[in-house]
Amino acid sequence: MFLDRDGVLIHDVGYPRDPERVRLLDGAAAALARLRQWGFALVVVSNQSGVGRGLVTAGEARRVHDRMTADLAAQGVALDAAYYCFHAPEDGCECRKPSPGMLLQAARELNLDPARSFLVGDKAIDVEAGRRAGCRTIVLTGPASVGIEESRPCAVAASWPEVVEAVKALRKQYG
Repeated sequence: MFLDRDGVLIHDVGYPRDPERVRLLDGAAAALARLRQWGFALVVVSNQSGVGRGLVTAGEARRVHDRMTADLAAQGVALDAAYYCFHAPEDGCECRKPSPGMLLQAARELNLDPARSFLVGDKAIDVEAGRRAGCRTIVLTGPASVGIEESRPCAVAASWPEVVEAVKALRKQYG
């Protein structure tokens, strides 16, 4: 299970730099625990261009990540890995979504099959990265997901419980 971070796992506050502002989305930890029970690895794949743009330091980004993982751990959920792209959009790197670089790297390093994996995101670039990596895609709707239908995700969910139901339905449909 590939997971975007801002707007998917935690509330999107722009360029997050203060760990005190980190808040898990309602239902995220419980849903991740359920997905883990179903055998899914939990892997964050997130663009964090604030670092490349000089708006967030690498240390601030690390502290935000650490707070998120601590909040998840307090609810019994551990991530298998996290992959962040700190490049600015104009850097043209292969890891920045919509490129599938982070997903493919995680799949190689963690021995994951993209065809049996899902990407949960909130933007069209998430859907495109997931599709290019060979994953099924689910959009968790929120402020950043305006017009997301054009990106043709496999499913759209308004909450984490709906994400879990979408995974269940898509697994039945596609195996």
